[in-house]
Amino acid sequence: MSCSLICVVELQINTGDTAWLLTSAALVLLMTPGLAFFYGGMVRSNGVLNMMMMSFISIGTVGLAWAVVGYSIAFGNSVHGLFGNPFQFAFLDPLVAGDPAVGTVPALAFAAFQGCFAIIAVALLSGAIAERMSFRSWTTLSVLWLVLVYAPLAHWVFAVDGLTATSGGWIVNRLHAIDLAGGTAIEVACGAGGLALAIVLGPRLGFRSNPMRPHNMTLVMLGTGLLWFGWFGFNSGSALVAGSSAALIWVNTLLSPCAAMLAWLFVERRRDGHPTSLGAASGAVAGLVAITPSGGAVSPMGAMLIGLAAGAICAWAVSWKYRFGVDDSLDLVGVHMVGGIVGTVGIGFLADPRTATHVAGLFFGGGLDQLWRQAVAVLGVGTFSFAMTWLLAIILKRTMGVRVSPEAESAGIDLAEHSEAGYDLGFTQQSAFRGIGVGTTIHHDAQE
Repeated sequence: MSCSLICVVELQINTGDTAWLLTSAALVLLMTPGLAFFYGGMVRSNGVLNMMMMSFISIGTVGLAWAVVGYSIAFGNSVHGLFGNPFQFAFLDPLVAGDPAVGTVPALAFAAFQGCFAIIAVALLSGAIAERMSFRSWTTLSVLWLVLVYAPLAHWVFAVDGLTATSGGWIVNRLHAIDLAGGTAIEVACGAGGLALAIVLGPRLGFRSNPMRPHNMTLVMLGTGLLWFGWFGFNSGSALVAGSSAALIWVNTLLSPCAAMLAWLFVERRRDGHPTSLGAASGAVAGLVAITPSGGAVSPMGAMLIGLAAGAICAWAVSWKYRFGVDDSLDLVGVHMVGGIVGTVGIGFLADPRTATHVAGLFFGGGLDQLWRQAVAVLGVGTFSFAMTWLLAIILKRTMGVRVSPEAESAGIDLAEHSEAGYDLGFTQQSAFRGIGVGTTIHHDAQE
C-alpha cells in the first residue's frame, strides 16, 4: 500500500499510538497561536491585533467547517481521485458509532489531528495580505478556502486507499508522490494561494517606498519557538504510530531547521553585512517547512542537507517580491512555497530506502523515477491552489469587497476593523478614529 502518511494498518486500537496522536494534535493546535505571535510581530504596530485575529478567527471558522464537511471532502470515498464524498462523514457523526479505527488509532482522533492541520493551513494564508484585507472578507475566505481548496488538496495528498474510505486521492495513490505532512497540500498550496491573493488585493500603501519593518521582534522569536515546538507534533504525529518512524521524523524536524537557520544567517551576513534575529527566525521556519514533506523519507544527514538548501534558497527568495512588485507582506511565498518545493522535490534526490517509505532517490540509485513524481505533485497542487484562490478573491472583490479603505489603512487597520489598539500608550487616539470615520473614541488617561 502506497502511503504518504507512514502508517500501519491493524484491527486493534493501540493506546500508545492514540495518546501520541492526541498529544500531537494539541501541539499542532498550539502552532496557530504561535503563528499569531510570529505574524503579529512582523507587521507594523497599528496592525498587530488584526494580524493576530486573522489566525485566531481561523480556529473558529475552520474548526467548525472541518467538522461539518471538510473532513468528508478530504477523507471520504473518492470521486475520481479529486475529492471525497462531502456527506460521508458530515458533522463527524459517523465516526462516533462503533468507534471505527484509522490504522491503530480511533477515527475521531485522526479527524481531530487533521482538523488542526486544516486550521494552521488556512491561518498561514493570511501572511500574504497583512494590513490591508478587511476582516469580514478574510473570515468568509477562511471557510471558502478550507472547503474548496484545502480539503480537496488534502484528499489528493493524504487520503490513502483503504485508510479512512475505500478510495482516496490521485497524488498519493496514483502518482505515488511522497508527502509526509503537507509540503504540497499545505506549504505549496498556501504559498501559491497567497501569491494569488497578493496580486488581486494589490500592494500596501507605500510598498517599496516606505519602511515596513517588523514592529516587535520579541513576538516574532516567541512565535518561532512555539511553531518549532508544535512542529514536532505536526510531523512526528503524521507517522500515526509511536515507534521508530516517529523517532526518525522527530530527529529530522530538529536538524533541518537548525541547518536552515545557519544557512540563512550565512547568506544574510554575506549579502547584507550582518545576521539578524528576523533572519534566524525565518531560517528556522524555512527548515521546518522543507522537512514537512520529507521528514519520514530521508536520513538525518538528508534532513541537514535539505535544511541547508532551504535556508539559503529562501533567504534569497524573500527579496523577489520587490523585484516583481508583488506585496507578499510576510514572505509566505518566499518561505513557505519555496521551502515546500525544496523539501518536496528534495525527496526525489535524497529519499533513503532504509526509511519506512522504502523509496530510493536519485542519490541512492533510484534514478529519476521519484523525482518526476514529486515535481508533478508540486505543479499540480500549486496550479490548483493559485487558480482557485484567485477565483475566490475575484468573486469576493466584486461582491463584498476585499480591502479596507485607504484612510483606514493609513490610520491603522486595528482601529478600523476592531476599534482596538495593540498597545496602550497612554494617550488619546481620537484623531486616528476621526481619520477613518469611526464614531467611538478610545481615551486612555495617562494619570490613571
